[in-house]
Amino acid sequence: MPQQSPAKERIIDAANRLFYAEGIRAVSVDAIAEKAGLTKKTLYYHFKSKDDLIEAYLQSRDQPNMALYQQWFEEADGTTADRIEAIFLNVAKSARHPKWKGCGFLRTAAELANMPGHPAMKVGADHKKRFEEWLSQRLQEAGIASHEQLARHIVVLMDGAFSTVLVHRDPDYIEAAGAAAKSLVSSASN
Repeated sequence: MPQQSPAKERIIDAANRLFYAEGIRAVSVDAIAEKAGLTKKTLYYHFKSKDDLIEAYLQSRDQPNMALYQQWFEEADGTTADRIEAIFLNVAKSARHPKWKGCGFLRTAAELANMPGHPAMKVGADHKKRFEEWLSQRLQEAGIASHEQLARHIVVLMDGAFSTVLVHRDPDYIEAAGAAAKSLVSSASN
């Protein structure tokens, strides 16, 4: 990945903090420029529109999120089922933090629901697909024949948990989804 200019990095960092905390529609380009400590002209030098900045915001979240899921999986003890449940348990732990706002990809998709062709929608879909493929590989490595279908079930559980916890503000729902994922993987492993 090519090195970004310091100004562009500051803009993306400011967009990341503001979009995640307040939502993409609630945050103006002026607010992002101010948070980055730059002029709006400088922001528009690096991003031709707010839509391009929204796309860059989600792209900046992809690898860190994937790396975190992989880390939680690798650091967990036990079977593949235990390790997949560990991802959910760590998400639930994160959800207990007062600044946690849920999945930035799902929240952005909800805000852009009437704009299916928006470039950020593709970024979000690609991220979700990469997570599914990564899960499928881990399940295949564990010798599970139906690894692709099972990975899709786990993604549905994860995204359902993200959505449900935003409604109820109770991370126990994420833990319940993790227990369901563990059960599915355990059953498929036998």
